[in-house]
Amino acid sequence: MLHLTAAQVRQSLPMPALIEALATRFREGCQAPLRHHHHVSLPDGRENVLLLMPAWTEHFLGVKQVMVSPDNGTRGLPAIHGQYQLSDTLTGQPLAMMDGVELTALRTVATSALAARYLARQNAATLLLVGTGRLAHELAAAHRSVRPIQRVLVWGRDTHKASELARELAEQGFTAHAVSDLPRACAEADIISCATLSREPLLRGEWLQPGCHLDLMGAYTPDRREADTACVLRSQLFVDSRIGALHEAGDLAIPLAEGVIQPEQVQADLAELCRGVHPGRKGDHEITLFKSVGLALEDLAAAILVYQQASGHAPAP
Repeated sequence: MLHLTAAQVRQSLPMPALIEALATRFREGCQAPLRHHHHVSLPDGRENVLLLMPAWTEHFLGVKQVMVSPDNGTRGLPAIHGQYQLSDTLTGQPLAMMDGVELTALRTVATSALAARYLARQNAATLLLVGTGRLAHELAAAHRSVRPIQRVLVWGRDTHKASELARELAEQGFTAHAVSDLPRACAEADIISCATLSREPLLRGEWLQPGCHLDLMGAYTPDRREADTACVLRSQLFVDSRIGALHEAGDLAIPLAEGVIQPEQVQADLAELCRGVHPGRKGDHEITLFKSVGLALEDLAAAILVYQQASGHAPAP
């Protein structure tokens, strides 16, 4: 069995290839039960979340174990720790154990980029990053794989981290700036990618400009949200998974519980976009919103690609 570090996982997941692997897996599908949530109570009354995410195809079976610790930022630690085991479906033989944090980060931003391929304007050139955590460091390169992103604006509660991220992105060839005026930055952005653990909305509907694409990937529980109800009401809604996004993500679950939106207002999930069931963006002035909560399908697609790249095995027929 292969044991793959975070660096080896990264080396095995070039972004264009990962985006295509995800598109193929969304088109072809797989068996993926709803992920297991287990709330882990802590002595101070707070909670961490243990996630177990299995999925399988005819040839490969994988399961990811993740612990989400939202307060780890105060401890100088990542919010997410995890690992992924890939096995042979027929025999059950373990094939690879790999770093789950790197796998999760890269497949998450690649999924956002895949959605943007259908939902962002073709000429989208300015990206606004809301949040300065792990995912923010990957998002610009991911979106540049599908759209001509040249300019990146970075907003974060910690202005020092925002400035550091802007400098990092400038070294990658972007015109990048840290910003403090979030409404103004939203007005300038073609794509707004929000990757935070916020419990309260950071984005307001009145800040969105016609033609922008809103990419929400941070809030992962029904009581967390990154965008307010006005954002949802102004947008054409798309998700990675209807079941997951409507029930697990506060960005949609809260307006749904309030009765201001209905499930039928979700235009398509990512599988339907990849299969051509829905065309995606229909006009340059349309506001689109993509909400992702993460799917075991995405992890499996990425893990198979890692295994094939690292082991030299050809893709299964």
